[in-house]
Amino acid sequence: MQLMLTFFRAYPGQTVVMLVALLMAGVAEGIGLSALLPLLNIAIKNDARQGGDTQTEPPQNEFEQVVTDTLKDLGIHPGIGVLLAIIVLGATLKNLLLLVAQKQVGYTAARVATDLRLEILRAVLRSKWEYFLHQPIGRLTNSLATEAQRSSDSFVNGAMVVTLILQAIIYGAVAVAVSWKATLISLTAGMLIIGVSHFMVRMARKAGKKQTNLLISLLSKVTDTLQSVKPLKAMAREHLADTVLAMKTSKLNKALRKQVFSTAVLKASQEEMFTIVIALGMFVALVKFEMPLATVMVLVVVLGKMLSQLGKVQKQYQKLVLGESAFWSLKKGIQEAQQAEESFSTGTVPALEQSVRLDAVSFSYDQHMVLTDANLEFPAGRLTTLIGPSGSGKTTIVDLVIGLLRPQSGKVCIDGIPLAELDLKAWRHMIGYVPQETLLLHDSILHNVTLDDPELSEQDAVQALRAAGAWEFVSRIPAGIHSTVGERGTKLSGGQRQRIMIARALVHKPRLLILDEATSALDPENAAAIGKTMEDLRGRLTILAISHQTAMVENADRVYRLHEGGVSLHENSKLA
Repeated sequence: MQLMLTFFRAYPGQTVVMLVALLMAGVAEGIGLSALLPLLNIAIKNDARQGGDTQTEPPQNEFEQVVTDTLKDLGIHPGIGVLLAIIVLGATLKNLLLLVAQKQVGYTAARVATDLRLEILRAVLRSKWEYFLHQPIGRLTNSLATEAQRSSDSFVNGAMVVTLILQAIIYGAVAVAVSWKATLISLTAGMLIIGVSHFMVRMARKAGKKQTNLLISLLSKVTDTLQSVKPLKAMAREHLADTVLAMKTSKLNKALRKQVFSTAVLKASQEEMFTIVIALGMFVALVKFEMPLATVMVLVVVLGKMLSQLGKVQKQYQKLVLGESAFWSLKKGIQEAQQAEESFSTGTVPALEQSVRLDAVSFSYDQHMVLTDANLEFPAGRLTTLIGPSGSGKTTIVDLVIGLLRPQSGKVCIDGIPLAELDLKAWRHMIGYVPQETLLLHDSILHNVTLDDPELSEQDAVQALRAAGAWEFVSRIPAGIHSTVGERGTKLSGGQRQRIMIARALVHKPRLLILDEATSALDPENAAAIGKTMEDLRGRLTILAISHQTAMVENADRVYRLHEGGVSLHENSKLA
């Protein structure tokens, strides 16, 4: 029950309300049950009188005597109508209080899922870039979708366990008041049955753990596969992805079958064994001990309910352990991300009035040296272009400038001040970044430019579109800036999509604009148009571009060529 203790510590107020409501519901039901034995005895005695039996009435059960005496002390005559009213009132109060408790459980369960999703999302977004690079997107998708929901379901099942335990205790208390010996025997038999069938709970726990691991792997594969569907279909190789996914889905299906089997066997075996115990107990009570019929009937009701609730406790606990591994997997992911949280210094706010400079910077990925004592300077208000073969360190330089990566040696300086001494978050607010991939959302052009930032208006978006050279084609679209771009921007051409991305980078008026291979997928005409846009922006902001396009190189004030960890500078070059 460590999982439930964790939930209770996280939501103490909701837990107290739930437990109080459940306890009061149990007490209400206990009061109602206490009227059952006197009611049956009165009915039997009335029937005996109508049949002409004038013998002395048998002595009442001690519990029955206590109930009737209590009612008389309160000035209430214990007749059939009164006792039925007590039973109905007890059931009504119980149901109302259970409604309060279940509503609280439902609200808290929804909050559990929401809080876990926000916690994992915030932890991952705040983590260091190196940590994020090593995380499969499918794992985060699985955490947000399945693990959070399974954790929420486990909370509901755990709350049901607590509910059923409290109800079993109330039924047991009434049964003890009627006959403690019969209660002890029944409780012992019930514990033996639960102990014998507990191996099904262990089977469910193993199946749940396997499901958690398989879902992480499967969703990671599915995410990667869906991102590369087009090339797979283009080469008629989609069957390869189908084979891999089918194998993992088959393993998941086996784990689900074990879950279904263990649940079904537990339910069937428990009901059979409890029925045998109750039937055997009735036989012994009526034949061997010759107990009064009314007493036996009450014991059958309350002990039957007690054993039934204990059985349900085990079944709900089985459901709890099925999702338990998802919660711990999710918490492990959160803790790992939190341990890799990126720290932000609260130093000087940068201005970028002179230059961005890398002084003797060295950087390596897993012992593979990418930059060795590299010296570069990007003058403020100028266009600087980085060229070089793949893997030469161009994107690494950009990530170092942004502060996503930290150099192993050397330093990155803004206006001569090391980046480590600056307010990093303030520095990033000054950057507009355009990636190689056109990551447009299936929404309006306005939303894609502003990303619904409340500080940005439609006029800000229009100005950014004008600066990016996109307003001409946007204004010709019937719905204009409110037009939907389609899935990943498929309603627009490649050049149009890229200009929307540039507008998104410009809308918050950055001081530094970074183009990370932003023109690599464009034809020469569109690339030249983007180059002309950058030339128009030069002087208003500093531009750092990674590109091999002729226009971006010819229009650059400064070009750095990277090769095998080294850097060479070309001032005002015209390189093809």
